[in-house]
This record gives sequence, C-alpha cells and structure tokens, in this order.
Amino acid sequence: MFGLNHATFMRKFLVLSTLMISIAQMTWAQNNSIRPPAIGVSFFFNDFTTPQRIRTGSLSEVFREKQWAKLKEMSPGIALTYFEGLKKYIDFAGSLSFSFPSMPLPEKNTSSSDAMLLEADASFNFKMFPEDYWFTPYIIAGVGGSKYKNYYGAFIPLGGGVKVNFFDEAAFFVNMQYRVPVTTETNNYHFMTNIGISGVIGSKKQPELKQQP
Repeated sequence: MFGLNHATFMRKFLVLSTLMISIAQMTWAQNNSIRPPAIGVSFFFNDFTTPQRIRTGSLSEVFREKQWAKLKEMSPGIALTYFEGLKKYIDFAGSLSFSFPSMPLPEKNTSSSDAMLLEADASFNFKMFPEDYWFTPYIIAGVGGSKYKNYYGAFIPLGGGVKVNFFDEAAFFVNMQYRVPVTTETNNYHFMTNIGISGVIGSKKQPELKQQP
C-alpha cells in the first residue's frame, strides 16, 4: 500500500523537515544560548538480528542466553546529520544514512543478497542539559522514510544518546535507536548504533554588549 504513495510521503517528509529547520533558524537567531547549526558525520551498525530474536522470544531471554548479535551479524554504514537547536533542551536533527544490509521483509524475497538501504529521518533530541554543558544525555524521537531495492517504507526512530562538547565548536556523540517500521511490509525492526562527530557551521552569534551610560 505504501509503495503506491511513496512520492506523496517523500514530499510531505521534505516539507516537514524544511519547516522544522526554518523554525530552528528563527529560534536560534533570537537566542544564542541554544545549539548553533552543525553538520555531523557518523559511522553506524544496523542490527536486524537482535530485534528478530527479541520478537520471537523475549528481551530477558536474549540477555540470559547472550543472543545479542555480534558485529559480524550487523551491517555497517555512514550517515550525515544536520543539527540545530530549537530551544535550550530541544535540538532538531535531520539525517541521511547509507548501508548495505540483507534486510528480511515479510512475504518478499530480499534476504538472498545485500542491497543499499537509504534512510532519511527528521527527529528531535530532548536533552537533559542545555548547550553550555560539556556533557549531556538526550532522548530521540522522530519520523523517517526508507528505500530498499524497489521498496519504499516509513519508520519511527526512538532511542537515546550522549553528546560531549569540545570548546563550543565540535561535539562527539554516541546514540542507539530502535527503528520501528510503520510500513511493516516494506521495512523491518532494527537497531542503529551511531558513533560520530559534528562541527559548528558558520560563525557563532556573539552576545551584544551593553553600553555604559
């Protein structure tokens, strides 16, 4: 069903992302204490095996039997992410990721060979501390779309991570997402573990100095 309307979905996704970025730019222009625009590059692993074991058994069983997938069972990939603060405790993040998994899809013969999985998502990072802290954990929630072979799908990224600031110019981040398919016939449950670094783009707006009377 989703494959017939993938063009409409992608248009709505792009409009939503553009709206979020516009709101972020207007908000940041008014308050320079929030996160400035930044571009991040990350290396990640997609894990389809562990969620499948959890869904056929249980989370406790996976931990008890040490059935969490090994690195050789995961698919590596690269992602580009645009960050920008909306408020002190909320950042926007828009990502584009590339990997080459053998992704199983219900009632479709896709597990016989690897193919490129293209995923784009727009999400919010709900931070525990504002930007002037050097370390902050955060929670992730958003929407996303994917293309695998000839199949288009939708998913919801949910998860959490931590960010470490370096001199207010760069940041190191690690996060883990559980990507829940909205279109179960064209996408599948998987974990994405991200490790990356981001750098501020453009010049940071300096606070105005009050003139002495």
